[in-house]
Amino acid sequence: MDLQRFKPGPLPIMSDLQLIAERLPVAGGRLLELGCGRALTTRRIAEELPVSEVIATEVDQVQHERNLRISDLPKVRFRLGGVEAIDEADGSIDAVIMLKSLHHVPRHLLRQGLMEIHRVLRPGGIAYFSEPLYAGTFNEIMRLFHDEQAVREAAFEALSTAVEDGLFRLEDEIFFDSISRFQGFEEFEDRILGATHTEFAIDASLYNRIRDRFMEHMGPEGVAEFRNPNRADLLRKP
Repeated sequence: MDLQRFKPGPLPIMSDLQLIAERLPVAGGRLLELGCGRALTTRRIAEELPVSEVIATEVDQVQHERNLRISDLPKVRFRLGGVEAIDEADGSIDAVIMLKSLHHVPRHLLRQGLMEIHRVLRPGGIAYFSEPLYAGTFNEIMRLFHDEQAVREAAFEALSTAVEDGLFRLEDEIFFDSISRFQGFEEFEDRILGATHTEFAIDASLYNRIRDRFMEHMGPEGVAEFRNPNRADLLRKP
């Protein structure tokens, strides 16, 4: 696992759902998604892939309460909790998924969290970690009010250490671009600035700077589109 393998420039456009469908044991599988957020990908996994069950956890109490009001996903069970204490039996999960959430885990809990993932995975099970790279125009907007360079580096170092220590075996490391779209600044404000898992210190001046930078990417149809570089690490439990 070496960040030097990443060469700046356009990467193949892929999605986490595509990689999950292709690389994880989804057929009849019992999947655990840690840090499901608004459960948007959770929904697609449950509706589009042949899984038997998805346990979707969220550490943010506000978002978890909203998720509990979702009533049309019979394959999904929502739970409140973090990666450092997973309420599942040893070896009971076929695949663990973390989508842009590992870097939100406090640094002092990363090792404990990875050990918990190892514990709940069945032997041979796969953990899928998808993390944004510290690059791209969207990242430049984000760093105006929420610079994640240090926490993303800490998350990657934790994965590297877990592989070096033999907790997991590196199955693959995939670099790809994903596309994010916003129907105007209002959607960006709702989805990003309005996220309940993090409090941002944004005064009126900074708010205007963020809005101005975002509006530079607004297309003629009123949609802002960003091409975001990502890295997906597939780690297998020995």
